[in-house]
Amino acid sequence: MGLQRPPEPFHRVYSAPEPPSPPRGPRLLKLLAVLAAFAVAGAGVFLVVPGRSQSGGGGSDAAAVAQMPAGAEHSPVRPREFVRSLPAPCGTVSRATVDRTVPKARPRQSGNSTLTTCTYSAEGSPSRWLRVEAHLYAPDDTATPVEDAANLYDERWEQAHDAPPVRTISLRSHQGLGDEAYRWFKADEAGPAVIGQVTARTRNAVLTVSYGEHAPGAAERRDLERACLDRATAVAREAVAALNHF
Repeated sequence: MGLQRPPEPFHRVYSAPEPPSPPRGPRLLKLLAVLAAFAVAGAGVFLVVPGRSQSGGGGSDAAAVAQMPAGAEHSPVRPREFVRSLPAPCGTVSRATVDRTVPKARPRQSGNSTLTTCTYSAEGSPSRWLRVEAHLYAPDDTATPVEDAANLYDERWEQAHDAPPVRTISLRSHQGLGDEAYRWFKADEAGPAVIGQVTARTRNAVLTVSYGEHAPGAAERRDLERACLDRATAVAREAVAALNHF
């Protein structure tokens, strides 16, 4: 049985309490008197925005401020709701990062508008390799892009748990990378090799980074766990940042 993904938090819409009604009597009479005085004097009331600098000859600035709706300059900047498109297959990770991970690597790429893959192999040696895969659920193709991406992430999480124990060395969820992520360290007996794999979801896109090394012995595989996962995580972090700009 696979682990259930925890339910997403429910964000309650906050409504400020209504201000209490002002007391009637002398205070109300004083307020009416002040308003009447302003009306008789013909005083113009301007909206002053705190923190906005005023330069010399600022008549136009004052007029602009006067016409600005209250609170307009304080409207929060909404984060992007979706990843709109994918970068080029080998465009999510810098060359410097690739060189640190797989020196002298040569890329092979393929992809379309919703799925891209880029594989880096060490030139002249198959002992180290890196693969970056990005899968996008585009808002133009589905009415529920984020939900579809979350379902794909859950499917891969389930598949990782269903892998034979002899293949899986460690499998844990990982915090601080996209909206959700997990790290999987596994053995490839046919290689023989070990693979550090990181799968992360950011909004409506799912990213998988796999880094592999030659590892003939069981003891050697254990020693490579942290290094392989750290390399894959560093690449995944850079790739997620690239996706968030699209």
